[in-house]
Amino acid sequence: MTDRTVRVLLAEDQGMLRGALALLLGMEDDMEVVAQVAAGDEILDAALAHRPDVALLDIELPGRSGLDAAAELRDRVPGCRVLILTTFGRPGYLRRAMEAGATGFLVKDGPVEELAAAIRRVLAGETVVDPALAAAALSAGPSPLTARESDALLASADGATVADIATRLHLSESTVRNYLSSAIGKTGTRNRMEALREARRQGWL
Repeated sequence: MTDRTVRVLLAEDQGMLRGALALLLGMEDDMEVVAQVAAGDEILDAALAHRPDVALLDIELPGRSGLDAAAELRDRVPGCRVLILTTFGRPGYLRRAMEAGATGFLVKDGPVEELAAAIRRVLAGETVVDPALAAAALSAGPSPLTARESDALLASADGATVADIATRLHLSESTVRNYLSSAIGKTGTRNRMEALREARRQGWL
């Protein structure tokens, strides 16, 4: 138990879940939810306005991912600890969350008491990670995709042609083909859309 009220920022796009989390955390004697946002691009402004001790972020949010927001909070609001709370317990997401400066990573199906304890622990300077996910992340290793291969896959998400992707990334069409071919090979898939799906499933994108 901390000796003061822990100020929590909650970023979750599902309104019912966000409200339930805020209500449950607010029932803890030492916690106060000072801000709630539904989109990733609202996180930084809310954190600057309310100066939370801990930001509880979902990963898949409209406007900006929780992982991108975590890196921004690390740089702009260094006193705020970041705890990722997600439906998607993917090893690649965990690795990226830690690289972005998050100090906690939990999946949403745990009990609220566990979440409250995790908030207190990250505030005390600990790193809190779902144990099963930590083991999976260690065995999975880092993403095999280079930054450019990832860029090419992401740029193809809307069905863009190779020419479109080349224009967006300021690359030649042959270079884009090479990146996409390499990404397909590394993901063990048959085409770029399958490669994109597999890379997302692994949490590499």
